[in-house]
Amino acid sequence: MGKKLYVGNLSYSLDDQYLVDLFSEFGTVESARIVTDRDSGRSKGFAFVEMSSDSEAQAAIEKLNGTEQQGRAMNVSEAKPMAPRENRGGFGGGNRNNSRGGGFGGGRPRY
Repeated sequence: MGKKLYVGNLSYSLDDQYLVDLFSEFGTVESARIVTDRDSGRSKGFAFVEMSSDSEAQAAIEKLNGTEQQGRAMNVSEAKPMAPRENRGGFGGGNRNNSRGGGFGGGRPRY
């Protein structure tokens, strides 16, 4: 199984193919995905790259972390597992047993 890498502090002009080309110097790139804003489609300045082996991933971390790519010092490290999201109430469905509910204000009168 491959190792997933977090790549941060990216120039907003980079694309997925740039990362594939950059990381393939160290081995087989299983996937490379720049994270984009859901509404605007603009890059958020970080990405995830999955290498085919742990040794390839480690080589990429050692050689690329801190290097400058299009004017920015790139951060490369092992990706941490995604933390589970908690239901924060709000307008949509969710936990109907939540006594606090969601929405605006929480019942205090406005003056």
